[in-house]
Amino acid sequence: MTDLPAQTQDWPGRTDALEPRPDHGEESWTARDRLVGTRVLVTGGDSGIGRAVAVTFAREGAAVVLTHLPQESEDARETVATIESAGGRAVAVEADLRTHAAVVGLVDRVRDELGGLDVLVSNAAYQMTHDALEDFPPEQVERTFATNVFATFWLVRELAADLEASRGSVLVTTSVQAYQPSDHLLDYAASKAALTNLVVNLAQELGPRGIRVNAVAPGPIWTPLIPATMAAEKVEGFGSDTPLGRVGQPVEVAAAFVFLASDEASYVSGTVLGVTGGKPVF
Repeated sequence: MTDLPAQTQDWPGRTDALEPRPDHGEESWTARDRLVGTRVLVTGGDSGIGRAVAVTFAREGAAVVLTHLPQESEDARETVATIESAGGRAVAVEADLRTHAAVVGLVDRVRDELGGLDVLVSNAAYQMTHDALEDFPPEQVERTFATNVFATFWLVRELAADLEASRGSVLVTTSVQAYQPSDHLLDYAASKAALTNLVVNLAQELGPRGIRVNAVAPGPIWTPLIPATMAAEKVEGFGSDTPLGRVGQPVEVAAAFVFLASDEASYVSGTVLGVTGGKPVF
């Protein structure tokens, strides 16, 4: 895929309205039983990268709880149906994780559904573009950091004991924006830079407790977030400025998450794995 047509959607976007349809690994992923018996929470697992992570993890043998916003319920149902049709187990939970209380409620639900946790994938994110600094509404900046950074902090805090018991891992979705920020994504890019720092700190803090902490930094990936938060003319050809010359597919990012969650990455912690089409993340 080299060229995307100009298109827009109302926030937060729908997978079935994307042209062309992205690849989440529904048919393309080849499973190797790398996560059999693993209990996983994926925030923002209804679409895009989160859906691909949920689908590939389930195909690798994991049981998955995925979260979604009320506006994303249809995509979440489709994700669960995809996983169940392949013989996997998934539960969708509606949750807006901008408050500590909401995070605590989700953690209780995860414990009820899975009996504990082996892998936390903190993926849910919010972004909205503006052309000038003065155009960024205060409430948007607060929402961006609450969704992207605060929720991650609280999730790790509340689930640390569960992850210690299972000698599990934390995976965080950061972004190439942490290293090459775009001026129209001021708050989003800053939040992703904060997450990168948080991942490094958490790896030092939680390593003695047997918990690995890593991040995946995607570049331009084809998800509903793109036409739902960018002008149509910016969507057209999205990703063509990468060294590989194309936009990435969600399943290509999910492959990095599968590796970091598996025993193949048993000595990997405190790192950021870029899936950027060649853009640097260092």
